[in-house]
Parts: sequence; structure tokens; C-alpha cells
Amino acid sequence: MNIIDLHCDVLWKLSIAEEPLNFRNAPQLQANLERLKQGKVKVQFFAIFVDEDIPQGRKYLEALRQIELFQTQVLAPNPEIVHITDWHQLETLQEGEIGAVLTLEGCDAIGADLFKLQAILDAGVKLVGLTWNNENAVAYGAQNDPNLGLKDFAKEVVALLNERDILIDVSHLNMQGFWDVLPIAKHIIASHSNARALCDHPRNLTDEQAKALVEHGGHIHLVYYPEFIVNHTESATMQVLIQHFMHLANVVGVENLGLGSDFDGIHQFVENLQNASQTQNLLEKLQDHFTEDEVKGIASNNFLSYVKKI
Repeated sequence: MNIIDLHCDVLWKLSIAEEPLNFRNAPQLQANLERLKQGKVKVQFFAIFVDEDIPQGRKYLEALRQIELFQTQVLAPNPEIVHITDWHQLETLQEGEIGAVLTLEGCDAIGADLFKLQAILDAGVKLVGLTWNNENAVAYGAQNDPNLGLKDFAKEVVALLNERDILIDVSHLNMQGFWDVLPIAKHIIASHSNARALCDHPRNLTDEQAKALVEHGGHIHLVYYPEFIVNHTESATMQVLIQHFMHLANVVGVENLGLGSDFDGIHQFVENLQNASQTQNLLEKLQDHFTEDEVKGIASNNFLSYVKKI
């Protein structure tokens, strides 16, 4: 089954490497090109992630540097990688081609400058999270006070994202920020979050949030990081991850679920799911609990249906 994966941190790992890494086959990359092919990942989303420790004055330049890495290390040397700048391209990918979608994980890099966001969107970004885990000029992240809502600048940011038909990602938003953005976002999604009912972590969605997200037309893509799967653990079994799929399917319907691995942003793993080449292992186990068509939906078809409406 072909897979659409809504989150990886390859660009960040390329950016921090002491020696240049080859995206095609570097073993340090959990989602390198060879592993994407082995796992039948047809579309991979690549996040621009700017570390919170980088001084604010340098964050925008770091975002631009990761866009350059996307162009020079992911796209240019690999003609089989197709930069997705229009969702219609997902339907025209040829055999052997892999779609690459550029995303922005948190608006830290733009400060309070909307022109910087415009420039990043002009590079082909199709999905934007308002925050990572920390506070920025737009909103508060998952590690901040859950009662603090969107800031005034968020209205300008969301208006621009809506105007450009950009997906707004709530995976790293704090609780009140989620409820504030929900009614004003045109296209909303959780790119890599699980069920808080099973793992009480602020990066996960409560059942109430999950229902509200789907009622507003959104989707939920589940993440493979053990910290978001099991409370107080450094490892997780495939079966426990699948319980999150089963729970959320009962809450919002399996047709609203997808995959968001977080490969290259994680250092702990689900058994037999340590890099992109092993993603088919997850789909095989999901077929013990869902029909083949439902698993194809989780793998890619649900997201394809979602973006057809944009």
C-alpha cells in the first residue's frame, strides 16, 4: 500500500549534521530516500523546524537555510522526488516518483513579520503549525500554560494562511490556542498527534478536541513516538500504537485518520517501526483490526479525499 506521511524532520537533521548527509542513503536518516522507497512512502511531508535555542534574529535565516537544503539535497539530486506545490499533483505522480511537501513546524522563524511568512509560503510550503512547543509571537505551544489563547498577531497569520489555502496544523498548539484557531481556520489538521485518552500528554488530542477537529473538516494523523503512545515509557509495542488508531476510529471514524511518523525527529521507537522502510509493518498489523479498504484509507486515501475538497 502506498503511504502519505504528514511529518518528518529530515531537513532539521540535515541542518545540524557536522558532516554533510546524503539524503539518498545516509543511515543516520530514518526517512532517507531508499527507506522511503522500501516502505512504499508515496508522499512525504518535510518540516522546516527551527530550534528554540537559536537566537530570534537568526531564526528566519535558519528557516531559509532549511528551504535551501530541501532544494539542494532532497530535490535537485533526486529526479524521482517531485515537489508538491499543488494538491492536484498527488493524483499525477508516476510509478517510481515520490511527492515531497514542504511544511513549517511553528511560526517562530517569522517573529511578528507577516512578510517573512509570505516569503516562506512562496517557497512552496503547504502546511503550517502556528507553534512548536514553546511561545512565539503568534500563540503558545503545548509546553505552555494551556489556558493562554492566540495572540493578536495570529489573526493576521491565519488570514494569510486561509487566503493561500494552507493547511493549519494544531499538533503543537496548547489547549486554548486549539479552541481559538478552530473556528477561524479554513483548513485544519493534526499532522502528528495521538489520543490523550490513552496517553495523557499535551501533544495528544482529547476526545473532545478530536471530535471538534473533525466536525470542522479536519483530519488526525497519528505519530509513532513512544512518549505520545504510552505514559512514562521509552518504548512501545506496535499493538499499543494500534490501540490509538482503534480509539480514535471509534471517536471520529477511521475515514478521518492518517499517518504522521515524526521520523528523524524521534530517538525512541515502536518495535519494528524504527524507520520509514518498516512502515508496511504497521499497515500489516492494522489489517488485523480494520478492513483492507480502511487501512488503505489510513495509509493514503483519506488524505487524498481530504485535499480534493481544497
